[in-house]
Amino acid sequence: MIKVRAKPNSSENSIHFDSENDIYIVKVKAVPDKNKANDAIIKLLSKHFGKKCKIKSGLTSKDKLIEFIEQ
Repeated sequence: MIKVRAKPNSSENSIHFDSENDIYIVKVKAVPDKNKANDAIIKLLSKHFGKKCKIKSGLTSKDKLIEFIEQ
């Protein structure tokens, strides 16, 4: 599992690791409305890591816990 801080409404889709706080900063263009930002985060993380994942906790928060799904 990894910790993620979501940054919706960003100008770009990107992933950066903040080693000081041990958290991934995930910027997505999607808005935090009707799960659009969460869906974009899952899609971006899955592509980046090459694994399926899901939000374990933090569906309505900027701080999320992401779990990878074994295939």
